[in-house]
Amino acid sequence: MDIFQKFRANQGDIGQHMSKIHGYFAFPKLEGEISAHMKFRGKEVLTWSLNNYLGLANHPEVRKADAEAAAQYGMAYPMGARMMSGQTSKHEQLERELAAFVGKPDAFLLNYGYQGMVSIIDAICGRNDVIVYDSEAHACILDGVRLHMGKRFVYPHNNMENLRKQLERATRLAEKQKGGILVITEGVFGMAGDLGKLDEIVKLKDEFEFRLLVDDAHGFGTMGKTGAGTPEHFGVEDKVDLHFGTFAKSMAGIGGFVACETDICFYLRYNMRSQTFAKSLPMPMVLGALKRLDMLRSMPELREKLWTVVDALQSGLKAEGFDLGKTTSPVTPVYMKGGPAEATNLVYDLRENYSVFCSIVVYPVIPKGELILRLIPTAVHTLEDVKVTLHAFNEVRKKLESGKYSKTEFAKVEVDM
Repeated sequence: MDIFQKFRANQGDIGQHMSKIHGYFAFPKLEGEISAHMKFRGKEVLTWSLNNYLGLANHPEVRKADAEAAAQYGMAYPMGARMMSGQTSKHEQLERELAAFVGKPDAFLLNYGYQGMVSIIDAICGRNDVIVYDSEAHACILDGVRLHMGKRFVYPHNNMENLRKQLERATRLAEKQKGGILVITEGVFGMAGDLGKLDEIVKLKDEFEFRLLVDDAHGFGTMGKTGAGTPEHFGVEDKVDLHFGTFAKSMAGIGGFVACETDICFYLRYNMRSQTFAKSLPMPMVLGALKRLDMLRSMPELREKLWTVVDALQSGLKAEGFDLGKTTSPVTPVYMKGGPAEATNLVYDLRENYSVFCSIVVYPVIPKGELILRLIPTAVHTLEDVKVTLHAFNEVRKKLESGKYSKTEFAKVEVDM
């Protein structure tokens, strides 16, 4: 059988709908300056779908630093993987500053967040080691776990009683195999916005021997007194063994890092295949990250502005009776009931008639009959943006509950294929 033939016959759960959704509901193109207001198909929309938490993407100081770095170094320098010929003092400086910011002795710079997480798991866990992870862990964690050649146990999302049971199972197996245990969770869960129970997880270290890896992609820059992340929020920085962060959210860039003890950091430097065999992060991105990190540390007003918008949006939605689940972070999911037809019609109505652009999540990501409108507040949104959004959400909810979206098929769009 031609290996391509099976893909032509089955494009996957979401891909099977590509002829109706591509370029509009999936792979949409937002154009213009990165901000709260951009253009979608030539029309200005209020967008809540960008992880530009602190508004650094188009900050004048950031743009200036990026431009000057690109002019000085180009996008090629340094050439080669860091172990071979891609090492620079600026890469090392960024690592030192990241480590100090999150309260760790050392940090290792990663080319990409997703790829980095997969490779951390691969480097840390051998065949005899056991992984225990949260059921709602991000796809990068799941992919890393799937590559693991040893045993893994999953516990229901944030269920500490079940985590204890899985640790008991893992301990018996690890002792038998003479291996170790790695527990993996997220600091901020990017879909629901709730926090991993880091304070409760680290208490289990009094009973079980394990190391803790925290994916803090959405927490780095937004959570904690200084923005150092979810471990700082809970005051457990010293109990988190591997603190992973990405530049793709609050830092509005590309890349990531893992912070930990110095000897473990050097082990990762010499054993993470995705970094050993990949070109070093280009100098403009490194210098740009240094600038962003400096602003994150020295400009708390950015984080304060973000939380002003978060509080206004979330309190406003709750006051109107919307279900936001258990979020305690900037991630703002709005839970509603409806199938695929209702979901597409609702989003189409929001974009075309209310000029509000946000992401929608439906089956198979969540159970059938449910939909989530996911909003990401940023420091560049305004209270007027919140007011406009509350009005739009109230209007589409009325139509959804009246059955209009199930009876009307007006979400017929010209796809870009």
